[in-house]
Amino acid sequence: MRILLLFSYLLCASVQAITVGAEQPAAYLPLLADKQVAVVVNQTSRTHQQHLVDSLLAASVNVIRVLAPEHGFRGEKGAGEQIEDARDEKTGLPIVSLYGANKKPTPQMLADVDVLIFDIQDVGTRFYTYISTLHYVMEAAAENQVAVVVLDRPNPNGRFVDGPVRQPGFTSFVGLDPIPVLHGMTVGELARMIKGEGWIQHSQALDLTVIPVRHYQRDMAWSLPVPPSPNLPNDTAIRLYPSLCFFEATAVSIGRGTDLPFQLIGHDRVTLGDLSVTPRSRPQAPLPKLKDTPLQAMDLRSSAIEGLDLRLLIDTYKQFKQAGIPFFTQPDFMDKLAGTNTLRQAIEAGHSEAQIKASWASQLNAFKARRAPYLLYD
Repeated sequence: MRILLLFSYLLCASVQAITVGAEQPAAYLPLLADKQVAVVVNQTSRTHQQHLVDSLLAASVNVIRVLAPEHGFRGEKGAGEQIEDARDEKTGLPIVSLYGANKKPTPQMLADVDVLIFDIQDVGTRFYTYISTLHYVMEAAAENQVAVVVLDRPNPNGRFVDGPVRQPGFTSFVGLDPIPVLHGMTVGELARMIKGEGWIQHSQALDLTVIPVRHYQRDMAWSLPVPPSPNLPNDTAIRLYPSLCFFEATAVSIGRGTDLPFQLIGHDRVTLGDLSVTPRSRPQAPLPKLKDTPLQAMDLRSSAIEGLDLRLLIDTYKQFKQAGIPFFTQPDFMDKLAGTNTLRQAIEAGHSEAQIKASWASQLNAFKARRAPYLLYD
């Protein structure tokens, strides 16, 4: 018992020692002195118990604009909901949408900006759109001679590098850069790679600064203090998200519109488990799949699934095939999520998880070698 308590204490101590980029003002405030600053932030942009915007304003930084990604400045919008321009009630700052008519900042948005700060908590998957916003922000900044400062945060799925690398012909907002589904990098490391590999126009012209996380290692557990989006409410959903997101392109519900988003899979005509749920319209899921339909669902909260686990997807496909019910109801979207059509085709051909993962092993080895110069953490 004493050994267990000592281990728990040491684990907590190491987590407490982590200091995210936003909590190191001495490292970035000098870069903002006498500058006009825009921020790309959301509800996760916290420094201790304060929002980064409030912290910057208290430090007399001239923040002139907030650029809001998917889910909005306060993180209240559901997946895919268009974000409208607005004005923040608390600070009076204008909020300009990067998830509406424009996903890339326009020259007009940046005409009076000297420095862009990017501080958003990511979850480490290619199809989570915050890193696509990062890509476009960096490109726009390079084109308009605006400096970028990335305040880094840990990757809660940082231990894993898995999945197919996004292939040519499958570029989309859920897969802009040629990286695997699980890339094992932080936002700061990705920013360095995006610039270094020339994945944006005028990359060499970009003035990029990354403020690293202190005392962080890639295999550390990191419990997110603020949910990164409405349908990833807890650590369990974030752990399951890389494996369950593919179900978004199928007939199966992953729990949007229930109390357990990204913590179950359910259907009305195929019994997937013994949990009875009914998706309802909610602010974070106004039009959930199988809305108002009772489902028989598999509760995944106590499952051992982590990283990219394909067995659940493969087994569920087989159940639907046996029942004669279409499974991949949005094959094009499935291919965009995967960054290739070969994953869907392999599942349809009856390949095992081991066979599928072996097919992209060489891609992952090449990616790991390519990303090595840009890593900041062990």
